This record gives sequence, structure tokens and C-alpha cells, in this order.
Amino acid sequence: MKNALFLTTAMSLIAGPALADVNLLSWGGAYGNSHLEAYAKPFEAETGTKVVMADADNPATPIKAMVEAGNVSADVASVEYADAVRLCDEGLLELIDPAILAPTADGVAAEEDFIDGAITECFVGTDVYSMVLAYDDAQFSDAKPASPADFFDLEAFPGKRTMRKGAKFNLELALMADGVPADQVYEVLGTDEGVDQAFAKLEEIKDDVIWWEAGAQPPQLLADGEVSMAYAFNGRIFNAAQGEGKPFKIIWDGQIYEMEGWVIPKGAPNLEEALEFVTYSTSPAPQARAAEFISYGPPRKSAAALVGNIDGTDQPMGPNLPTTEANMQNALGSDLDFWVDHDAELNERFNSWLAS
Repeated sequence: MKNALFLTTAMSLIAGPALADVNLLSWGGAYGNSHLEAYAKPFEAETGTKVVMADADNPATPIKAMVEAGNVSADVASVEYADAVRLCDEGLLELIDPAILAPTADGVAAEEDFIDGAITECFVGTDVYSMVLAYDDAQFSDAKPASPADFFDLEAFPGKRTMRKGAKFNLELALMADGVPADQVYEVLGTDEGVDQAFAKLEEIKDDVIWWEAGAQPPQLLADGEVSMAYAFNGRIFNAAQGEGKPFKIIWDGQIYEMEGWVIPKGAPNLEEALEFVTYSTSPAPQARAAEFISYGPPRKSAAALVGNIDGTDQPMGPNLPTTEANMQNALGSDLDFWVDHDAELNERFNSWLAS
């Protein structure tokens, strides 16, 4: 219950009503910390509205459950792009009017400043992240892996692998490892033969894969020596290497990038404050600041030039961002429409394949 309910009328007249909390559902880890430091703390300091953060392995799952149960406790949640579209189509999210978003310092409207696709009727992008290949440099003294094909080459680059448990990302990676050019991956994956090709490639390393479900697992598996290579979120690997001094290297070749951003669950208890938080945190300066904590690129064009050094260091963050030109040479943009159409069937096949 909001603190305002406990105030007397006289106190309200003197001090004004107490501000409601913004209940923020994030992903935890280094990514959640970027939300805390770049968005939540400054927002609290500027507005006086307290931000209460909670974590989930995938915030889209509890958002769907709480809205369908009619028991919504979150005001704002960070979700993947495809999940935002799906939840919006199912009527589980509040609409977000782009007119509330802050313009650039020189007055350019937010809709013109965000990259294509970063704003939908229920979603505002906060970052561009990617799934990347990574390896423990200490485990490879001579030749170093450098491509998706190397990830599947257990003879030249021995050791177990870790991959996200699910069809998305893995099927695309398998096709690139099998020689399909990045710009043809979804064309091939849209055919029965292409899906068969992807699963056949995954079969080559199936017995040597540890499947992860939480983003914190891949760097931990690398650090523990249980795997020599990982397929993971770039920010998780960056944080382990930069913040913890782990000898991990990222392979940008074949990265698969997409966006995450804010959604507001239908029936959010503090809708007005939620919209205020979305406006603040998607402004250029906070987005640039978030990128200094974790190596996810800001989706606002004007924010890119504002990104400085890695927080607490004198090293520029730019080279570590997925959106840096050098890192985009053989990058693949995750196809939202493809996964909206095929997610259920391909995950069903993936789970059957995994259990066989």
C-alpha cells in the first residue's frame, strides 16, 4: 500500500502526497547493475520517486503470469524485443505514446533519434545487445578460435561448450557455422531443409554442450573450467573480463544482435510514475551512461557520441559495443518477424531434439 494512504489530510496539505514507488523488473547481474546505476539511482535523486528493483531470468515470463492472474506488482520491465511484440499482441501491456519521450538536446524528436524498430506501440528500446562466441584464452595456447565454424570444431579447439537452452540464436549460429552467409540465414531457416541443416549441425556437438538458462551461467562455466567456449550475452562476458579480470575473449564474427527495452504491464499499479521513469531513462544521457557500465550499445543515435570510458577506468567503451562498426562486419540482426511466427514450433522441435 502506498505511503500516501497513511498520511492525514493535514499532513498532505502541508507536505503534499507521498510519491509512489516504481517497481522495476530487470535481469540481474551486470545488466541489472547498469539499470540501477544509470537509471534508477539518478531517477530517484531527480524526482524523489523510489525505484524498487527485482530480478528474473526472463522478465517476460512473470509479466505474462501476473497480468493474466490479475495481480500485477511490476510497473516497468526489461524484456527482449520479440517478447515485447508478443506480449503487446496478446493485450498484456500498456501502450506507450512516443510523444512522452524526451527529444535530443537540440530538439530532434525522439522518434527520429531512435534507430529503426526501437519504438513500438508498447516498447521503448534501451540497448542493443548481442549473442557472441567467447572463449577462455588460457585454454588455447596456440591457435585461437575466431569464427562460428571454430566453435563447432571440437578437434582443433577441444573442450565442452555452453549454449542457451532454446532454438533462438542456436539455429542461426549453426547455419553460419555450416557456411551460410549471415545475410542469408533467415532465408535458409525459413525452409524445412534449412531447419534440418541447422539441427544436423547442432547434433555434431550435442554431447559436448552444457545448456544454460540464466545469463550468469556461461561466464561462471568458463571461469570454473567446465567449458572452453561459450555462446553468451556479450555484456556478461565483458563484465567477467573487465570487472573480474577473467581471461575471456569475445569473437564478434557472427554476432547476433537485437534490442531490449522497457514495457509496462497492463494494470501497472503506478502507471504515471512508470511513464515518467520510461521518459527519463530513455533520454540520450542516461542511455549513454548505461553503456559505460555494460557493453550494450544505446539505440538512440545521439547517445552514441556521449558514451565515454568504461566506468571507473580510462579505457573507452566504444570498441566493446556490438554497434561499433568494426564489430558489425559479419553481424546478423535477429529477425523479429521470423521468431514471432516460428518460436513455438521451433522450440517444440528443439526440446524434442534435446530429449532424444
